[in-house]
Amino acid sequence: MPARSDIGRKRQEAILEIIRTEPVARQTQLVERLRARGIEATQSSVSRDLKALGVAKLDDGYVSPESADVASVSPAQSAQRELTLLGEFVREIDTAGDNLTIVKTAVGAAQRVAVYLDRTGWPEIVGTLSGDDSIFVATRNATEQRRLVAKLREQLEHRPARQPSA
Repeated sequence: MPARSDIGRKRQEAILEIIRTEPVARQTQLVERLRARGIEATQSSVSRDLKALGVAKLDDGYVSPESADVASVSPAQSAQRELTLLGEFVREIDTAGDNLTIVKTAVGAAQRVAVYLDRTGWPEIVGTLSGDDSIFVATRNATEQRRLVAKLREQLEHRPARQPSA
């Protein structure tokens, strides 16, 4: 019998293959497609796998994380590259007081954007809290908040053009 970690690894590999080749809107669809491949899974195990893999859920379904070779770059460089790619998910930046910045994202993208904000290592960021389409980003003071907002806006300037909805 394969070790539990081997089963989990194979399940995660299958999940990535499925979401890269087929549209998947719900975790139950992933469970069904895994079972069709002979891989038993529960919705809760699929949910944990999606989180561990860095998979994001957008309006039209799940998307795989960028498959770049992160071994050759530092975590901060990888996060910076990912944040540039994720710029397409950010819809609005606003402030509330002197140390809270609110980042509005596409539905389902807030957690992924928050994770990459945390990984940037930007000294202005004390912490993040994400919901489904909003992120609260805490800074120590108004000066750091202004620097953070400037960095975020710079990222948005370099984002790819949004594709029209079909």
